[in-house]
Amino acid sequence: MDARPGPAEERAPAPEPYRLDPAGGCPHAANARLLARGAVAPVVLPGDIEGMAVLGHDALREFLSDPDVAKGPRHFTALAEGRVPEGWPLRTFATVPGMTTADGADHRRLRALVSSAFTARRVELLRPRVEAVTAGLLDGLAGAAEAGGGVADLRRHFALPLPLGVICELLGVDPAHQDRLHRLSSLVVATDTEPAQAVAANRELVELLASIAAAKAAEPGDDLTSALIAARDEGGDRLSQPELIGTLLLMIVAGHETTLNLVTNAVRALCAHRDQLAHVTEGRATWEDVVEETLRWDSPVSYFPFRYPTRDLTLDGTLIPRGTPVLVGYSAAGRDTKAHGPDADRFDLTRAGGAKHLSLGHGPHYCLGAPLARMEAAVALEALFTRFPELDQAVPEAGLTRHAGFVGNSVRALPVRLGRSA
Repeated sequence: MDARPGPAEERAPAPEPYRLDPAGGCPHAANARLLARGAVAPVVLPGDIEGMAVLGHDALREFLSDPDVAKGPRHFTALAEGRVPEGWPLRTFATVPGMTTADGADHRRLRALVSSAFTARRVELLRPRVEAVTAGLLDGLAGAAEAGGGVADLRRHFALPLPLGVICELLGVDPAHQDRLHRLSSLVVATDTEPAQAVAANRELVELLASIAAAKAAEPGDDLTSALIAARDEGGDRLSQPELIGTLLLMIVAGHETTLNLVTNAVRALCAHRDQLAHVTEGRATWEDVVEETLRWDSPVSYFPFRYPTRDLTLDGTLIPRGTPVLVGYSAAGRDTKAHGPDADRFDLTRAGGAKHLSLGHGPHYCLGAPLARMEAAVALEALFTRFPELDQAVPEAGLTRHAGFVGNSVRALPVRLGRSA
C-alpha cells in the first residue's frame, strides 16, 4: 500500500521568515501581508537573530497574559548562549534592569514603587499643569511658524516638549538635561544604530541618569526620583542601584517617546481625514475618541521587544520554541480585520463599539503611564485644533521621513501650516 500522503494531507511549506528592516519605515503594508499568513510570524532580527512576532489581536491578547511567557533576559536563549553581541541595537530592551525585564514578585515590587504616581486620580491632578504647558507651547509653535515662513515642525515644537517636560517635571529632572535625554533615548530605541554608537549612547545615558540621581540624593525634592532614592536607601530588597537607573531610563524613554508619537500620529490622521476632525469639532465624537482610534489605527509603537516563552508554546497553531525572542506587534493587531472588521484600515472615530486595541499592552505589564499618556494627548489635540482649526500638513504624507527603526512608529518631523488663529 502506498503510504505517502495525498495532496490534501501534504503540509504547506513553512513561510519564509520576515526580515525586519532596522531602518524602519511604514509598517502597515508588511503587517497586512504577514497577517494574511496568520497571527504569528517568524522574523529575522538585526544580526540574524531568529525571533517571532505576534500580530493578530486575539493571539496577542492571549500571549500577553500567558503565565508561561516571561520578560527576564535569562529566558532569552540566544543571549544566554552568548550569541548576542554587546552592541546589538536591541540589547538594552532585553537587559536593562527594571520592571520591563522583571517577572513575578520582582515585577510587582518594582511596579509598586512608581504606580501611585500614575493613578487616574493623580493624573487628573496634573491636568491644570499640562494645560498650562500646552498653552505655552502653542505660543512657541506660532512663533516658530512665523519665523519659518508660515511652516513649523509640530513634532519638534509641540509634540515632543509636552510629554518630555511633564515626565521630567514628575521626576524632578532639570530642564537643561531634556535635549540630551531625548537625543540619547532616541539612539537607544532606534534599531538601526551602529554597534559602537549604541554602546556609547547607552553608556552615556546611564552615566547621565546616575549623575541626576546623585544630585537628587544630595538635595532631595518632592519628586519621583527622590522617592525612588529613598526606597533604595532604606535597604532591604526594595530597590537596587541598577534598578533605580533602569527605572529612571524606562520612565523617561517610555514617558515621552510614545506620547510624542501618539500626538504626531493623531495630527497626521486628522489632517488626512478632515471629515473625522469635523465629527469632533461638531460634537459627534470626543478628543478621547481621537486618542483611542489613533492608538488602534496607527499605534505609536509598532513592534515592542521582548517576551520569551518559558516552554514550547503553540499560539494560533504556530509553535514558538522556548527562549525565542518575541516581538509584540501592536501596529499589526490594531488593523487586524478579524478583530476590527473589514474596514480595519480606515480611521473612523464613530467605529461601532469604540476603538478596542492593545496598543498600551495587556496583562501584568500593561502600560503604567497609560492614564497620563491619554490625558496629555487629549489635552494637546483639543488645544491645538481649537486654537488653529485650519492647521494642515505642509508636506504630503509620502514626503515625510519615517522614524528610525521598527520599534517606534511615526515620522521624524511633521511640518505644518497653522492657518488662522481662532
